[in-house]
Amino acid sequence: MAIQTFNTRNFKKLCNHLAKQDKELRQIILEHGHPPLFNRASNFETLIHIILEQQVSLASAKAALLKLKERIGEVTPDKILSLTDEELRACYFSRQKTVYARCLANAIVEGLLHIGSLSTKTDDAIRTELKKIKGIGDWTVDVFLMMALNRTDCFPTGDIALMNSIKQVKQLPKHATKEEILLLAETWKPHRTLAAYILWWDYIKKRNMKW
Repeated sequence: MAIQTFNTRNFKKLCNHLAKQDKELRQIILEHGHPPLFNRASNFETLIHIILEQQVSLASAKAALLKLKERIGEVTPDKILSLTDEELRACYFSRQKTVYARCLANAIVEGLLHIGSLSTKTDDAIRTELKKIKGIGDWTVDVFLMMALNRTDCFPTGDIALMNSIKQVKQLPKHATKEEILLLAETWKPHRTLAAYILWWDYIKKRNMKW
């Protein structure tokens, strides 16, 4: 199966294609405009950033990343491993995320993970490879696939903001299950990433959030 991605040239076209099929997504674009490409580099720093975003606000994670970069400059595996636990805590890393960052850095230093080669692999192969590393689960993989590799058909049910947005936009009950939501999202295949971007954008704009 060919790997499907989006880019600056086809992003709005794909969003408009979804909007033609789904009146709620169309209304979001009419109200707020097209979502931005939440684009990130496909590198070690991005994976560290996504780990920092686990279960905290985007602002808190960004503050931690900026503090880290202020201390070490370019974020590399060797530099992460050179820091003590106390130095990482001073960069707002929790004890748990310190462990995760070290596990990721070690995997790269030991040659167990080659981030540069991921772009040639399927979503499922990337998921299997990344989830071998402690602290990387489906949500982290989904965000990396969506924002760093621009894969078109991811839908992270572990993302609270996305789940709240879809429930609000589609007027679903609060107790709607992930399985029910995934069934609804089937209609957006093979462009569920773009639907997620539109729903995230609605969530951000309605709450006047910084991103």
